[in-house]
Amino acid sequence: MNQEKQNECILTGALWIGLALGIGGLLLDPSGAVLGLIRIMSHQDLLITDYIELAGIGSALLNVSLMTLATVGLLILSGDKCHGFTLAELGLMAGFSFFGKNLVNSWPIVLGTWIFSRIHRESFHRYIAVALLTTSLAPLVSWLMFGSSFASIPLGVAVGMLLGYVMPDLSAYTYKVLNGVSLYNAGFACGLLATVAVSILAALGDRPDTVLIWSSRYSMQIGAALAIGSAALIVSAFLTGEPARSVWDGWLRMLCCPGRSPCDWLRDFGLGAVLLNTGVNGILGIGYILVIGGQFSGPVVGGILTLMGFAGGGKHIRNSLPIMVGVAVGCLLMRTSPAVESLQIAGLFGTTLAPVTGTFGVFAGVLAGALHSAVVRQTGGPVAGMNLYNNGFSGGLVAMVVYPLLTAIHHRRPSLRLQNIDYIDTLEGEVPSDDGEGLPDDEVPLPGSAKPPAEDRSTEPEPSQN
Repeated sequence: MNQEKQNECILTGALWIGLALGIGGLLLDPSGAVLGLIRIMSHQDLLITDYIELAGIGSALLNVSLMTLATVGLLILSGDKCHGFTLAELGLMAGFSFFGKNLVNSWPIVLGTWIFSRIHRESFHRYIAVALLTTSLAPLVSWLMFGSSFASIPLGVAVGMLLGYVMPDLSAYTYKVLNGVSLYNAGFACGLLATVAVSILAALGDRPDTVLIWSSRYSMQIGAALAIGSAALIVSAFLTGEPARSVWDGWLRMLCCPGRSPCDWLRDFGLGAVLLNTGVNGILGIGYILVIGGQFSGPVVGGILTLMGFAGGGKHIRNSLPIMVGVAVGCLLMRTSPAVESLQIAGLFGTTLAPVTGTFGVFAGVLAGALHSAVVRQTGGPVAGMNLYNNGFSGGLVAMVVYPLLTAIHHRRPSLRLQNIDYIDTLEGEVPSDDGEGLPDDEVPLPGSAKPPAEDRSTEPEPSQN
């Protein structure tokens, strides 16, 4: 399938899904959906605020619809071409619209990144992904608009624009620190910004804190809808016009990839294999919540949609399942149930560390998941619910510790190859994918270089012990 047809399929599909969610929301709550949407947009939205509990299922679906349609519109207007990370952008924007993101608290951030692109005289399509990801800090905008002791809408807008403006450079820096083994680089960067912002607010006498607004009223219906949607994606994988054997073989080869960033499985394996992987990831997320006895709330839906979104590059069942098992094991070791609300989503979002499994093996993945289950319980305090991608912040901290530890155990030198890669290019699909055959770090070809022949891989000299 050529690039133009692929773009059309992905964006048209997202458009129809967005419209269907909006219509569904209005039908479920004809009289209260719009009023509930106003409540969503005027709430302070600190983590965890489940919009289904806050304003009702109809209003939540209407908000998701508007955010999905707005995302598709921005992708089209910016001229961005679909690649593996486009699916992650759509999954993140739709998923977090169930708990934290709305049109009011997101647009100032996007505007700030657009201003950055104009000042630097570059096309906005290069930064559209960063703009969308930075909406992780949307609760900070809402807090300054509606919740702070000195709240005002102009203040929230101004700070949101500032956040959007500084994030391209900050995220490019943190990307190199994580060595590609944590997929939520923007979550880590946003966590750093949120920590600084909360410290400033506290110094000024403002005391934001995490909240817990959680719904379990529609758990069975939401779980069934997710299962049907995942099954539909699996079936649609074989209706893309690609040979069924090609789709299946592409997915099997995908399972051999470590998932380490940068990777673009849409380019490498085709739309059919990616749709199949998306559906399987959805089933994996649903299965995990059922096994631990969780509920399909708004945040859990966001976690499953994010797991599905990264099916285009980074996550598959082989590298994600050990992380989930590790989170559950970590909870049991801490004598805490993995069905606790914040830990339910930690099991889903913790798959930001899926590349640890792909790079170092199953045991390493379980270890990383267990560490994540402990760290994520502490990282919420410093950011005070201001960073929606708190698991990305926690995952980044775990990655920074686990990567050098495992490299030392495996007698492999830490790679510096990410120093030669522009983070913005990875979001645009302009960088070759990380090698899927498990090459040692120093053997992974740099962008523009030739891949080393297979027969030469065993002849590389041993790393220096100096």
